Amino acid sequence: MDATERVSPAGSVPVDAGPAGAGLAGSVPVDAGPAGAGLAGSVPVDAPPAGAGRRGGRAVGLALACHPGPALAVTALACTLALGSGLGGPRSALVTAAVLTGQLSVGWCNDAYDARRDARAGRRGKPASDGTVGAGAVWAAAAVALAVCVPLSLACGVLAGTVHLAAVAAAWLYNLRLKATALSWLPYVAGFGALPAAVALSLPGGPAPRWWTVAAGALLGLAAHLADTLPDIAVDRAAGIRGLPHRLGDTGTRLLLPLPLLGATAVLALGPPGPVDARGAAALVLAGAAALVGPALGRRWRKAALAGAVAVAAADLALLLVRGAAAA
Repeated sequence: MDATERVSPAGSVPVDAGPAGAGLAGSVPVDAGPAGAGLAGSVPVDAPPAGAGRRGGRAVGLALACHPGPALAVTALACTLALGSGLGGPRSALVTAAVLTGQLSVGWCNDAYDARRDARAGRRGKPASDGTVGAGAVWAAAAVALAVCVPLSLACGVLAGTVHLAAVAAAWLYNLRLKATALSWLPYVAGFGALPAAVALSLPGGPAPRWWTVAAGALLGLAAHLADTLPDIAVDRAAGIRGLPHRLGDTGTRLLLPLPLLGATAVLALGPPGPVDARGAAALVLAGAAALVGPALGRRWRKAALAGAVAVAAADLALLLVRGAAAA
């Protein structure tokens, strides 16, 4: 359920996204995904601006327009969860393919929908707005990826596929509408929470996911949204975007960000039966340090908060795999 690759004067990551853990973040919105919700002039355009094609061709433009960083990160997370849950090679490959196509559709949707607004803002690194590839071609790529995602998701199991497709739909909704509203956080929470659930439901017999994996994913999704948006709050506000981080402001977002990061790790350390072991305690210490240091360094390094969130997510994933609680 980005993750953003909005590179602007204040520029950013999704890992919008997108709604994804969203999947998931397969659908995780990526802002990157993981979009410019119904705002001023955010309508697709095909007329390339000056400088069209300067970055090397349509294929390269399409590859960059999908927000490859967040898309690959969420896909790698899904693959790791699938393998760690004992799905086996072929089944894990199926889950990975479903998540990848969902992420591609979300990233392309984001770039195409925001083409005109990004062009007016002079944002770099946005192929659909700088003329590298037409917005119509990016929309077509998003539609094809979404069409492929549907059968791949359902092949993982009807319930697993439905959960994943719901997360993809949430990420598209973020792109097309929710990014500019107070509910901008919701697709991220839904997407990241859905990822371990979809993996668990893909196992033979479709066992229900353990609650702490879903809760931790949802909390990491909220943290991803805050960290991904933080560097661009001022620029986004000028463009008319009023998502949750924009309403909280720079200071409010920095103060809130450590809470879901610490919460996710605490849920994973304390949720499973039995006492907290040394690995859980170490993960809590690491999460606390990264959660606090990242936002504190944000004024010197614009991606510090996002880097801190990624460090916590990596520690949480390791804790999941080591404790054997990757999904079900």
